Amino acid sequence: MAQSYPMVSGDGAHSYAKNSTLQRRVVDAAKELIYEAISDKLDLTLLKFDASNTFQIADLGCSIGPNTFIAVQNIIEAVELKLLQPDHQNLSSIEFQVLFNDHYDNDFNTLFKSLPHSRKYFAAGVPGSFHNRLFPKATLHFVHSSYSLHWLSKVPKELVDQNSPLWNKESARRRRFVKEVAEAYSGQFKNDMESFLNARAQELVPGGLMVITIHAIPDGIPFSQTGPGVLADVLGSCLVDLAKMGVISEEKVDSFNSPTHTTTPKELKAIIQRNENFTIERMEKLNRPVGHIKFSAKIYTLGVRAVFEGLIKEHFGEELVEQIFNYFRTKAEENASVIENTHNMIDLFLLLKRTI
Repeated sequence: MAQSYPMVSGDGAHSYAKNSTLQRRVVDAAKELIYEAISDKLDLTLLKFDASNTFQIADLGCSIGPNTFIAVQNIIEAVELKLLQPDHQNLSSIEFQVLFNDHYDNDFNTLFKSLPHSRKYFAAGVPGSFHNRLFPKATLHFVHSSYSLHWLSKVPKELVDQNSPLWNKESARRRRFVKEVAEAYSGQFKNDMESFLNARAQELVPGGLMVITIHAIPDGIPFSQTGPGVLADVLGSCLVDLAKMGVISEEKVDSFNSPTHTTTPKELKAIIQRNENFTIERMEKLNRPVGHIKFSAKIYTLGVRAVFEGLIKEHFGEELVEQIFNYFRTKAEENASVIENTHNMIDLFLLLKRTI
């Protein structure tokens, strides 16, 4: 079974629902591109769609909202605009079903309690790993996944096998910058993406569309000079310091690895092309204007905690979570200028079409 570290549940101060502004900006930035994708590339005739069909949408890696509801609304509004065209007016009465997917231990209770009351769709939850099959064959018309596919199904086996030369390779602070470690993560990402694409190829109808948004590193930029690289360095430094203080064991620090991988456009494009189940209809960098926002170690820590608390809790124990993130905030303050001035990241928008 795939490893699972869900976002912080509920709607409290540390929850993902309250600390996912960055992810919301990505959804907003993709809105117009989704409208264009559905207007230009959704072929209802090819899908053999008629008024008796239900338009099936799946959001993979939905977490607990509210971003998933905004993304779904954008998709539905775009389809409704498509149906206003003269050659599709006979389909104006179609119904929509949205299938919200995330791991089994995702907080689906919070998700469904916060469903919009004015929604224009039927909703259902589908727990499970999106690296595997989730839906019956040829039943989906549109798949969406935003800021989820950087999560791997597991840490690369080379990093958890005590007989591997990569076992405890370098300190927790520097491990992700080692060439062989980076290659192991890249290999796991390729395997997971292949599984993901093969599963979606079974579930999408021929001609069905899939939109993926994912954060990435520009080709040729070292990982150490990127946002995720700086995060790995700051978190690693935090853990190493806490081990020296005797708060956590060195063994626990040495065995800590994150099941995440930040891809590059070149790597991702090659994986999709090699798979051959999809054509790349559009692939470009999202324009996500953020302006100049003064760095806040508190907000930065809340964002990191909302995503990684589950991983930290699983590895180090619930009793140490508060102490680890309090000290992480201190380290973030010490490294504020580096964090604030590291901009070598892009958000990729991909529109894929299931081959016929």
